[in-house]
Amino acid sequence: MSTKVAVVTGSNKGIGLAIVRALCKQYQGVVYLMSRDEGRGQEAVAALGSEGLKPMFHQLDINDLSSITTAVAYFKDKYGGVDVLVNNAGIAFKGADPAPFDVQAEVTLRTNFFATRDMLTHFLPIVKAGGRVVNVSSFVGYRALTQCSPALQKRFRSEDITEDELVGLMQQFVDATKKNEHKQGGWPETAYGVSKTGLTTLTMILARRLSKERQSDKILLNACCPGWVRTDMAGDKAPKSPDEGAITPVYLALLPPGATDPHGKFVSDKEVQAW
Repeated sequence: MSTKVAVVTGSNKGIGLAIVRALCKQYQGVVYLMSRDEGRGQEAVAALGSEGLKPMFHQLDINDLSSITTAVAYFKDKYGGVDVLVNNAGIAFKGADPAPFDVQAEVTLRTNFFATRDMLTHFLPIVKAGGRVVNVSSFVGYRALTQCSPALQKRFRSEDITEDELVGLMQQFVDATKKNEHKQGGWPETAYGVSKTGLTTLTMILARRLSKERQSDKILLNACCPGWVRTDMAGDKAPKSPDEGAITPVYLALLPPGATDPHGKFVSDKEVQAW
């Protein structure tokens, strides 16, 4: 029987590290901790090693297309693909950050939406039958959706929105912020929120495509909110520990063989949420 393999992006700290920790304890296969910085990644692997856990490491910068394609080639060659993909890597500007809003919009969407889309574009073809794909999104994305104009809300919620249309909308937001016209365009004042609105919508689009094109493979692809978690990104006032934040992503990563749902959903606290 071929070795099962799970990969978690941006997992040298925070929620990503907690997801790797939980998978090392619960997953019947090899778990890869992935980070942009090799040194930090190896330190995280060593830290988990001191807990008696044995993740593997592979360098991955989701903002670098050649890094993504190198990783795809590695997993395809070594394992014939991957069984679990958790897209956890993401960024958020602090509230007090002095960077102009248009800069925050461009940088945030480049990682949280466009680079994560690149990951899905290149990794989905090597996700094996029965695979599980989890995109770590946020309730902030849902909140941003409710703050969009009725016309934008209708498109983000529609069953016929295409990936190309979504990419165009995300770019439209970035372009509008450069002219300070995003509010007139029906967009909210949150780059992080819009990036996660885009990611959750992309999840639903790709899940519909998987159901059509690879129906017999029974791959389940979902987006989730880990909750407000004490991390460098979210601060130390948050109520959840990283290990608590990992519970829902890990639940989705370990949906049992033969499960048919959730698929193409937004999940929080292990429950499907309205979108």
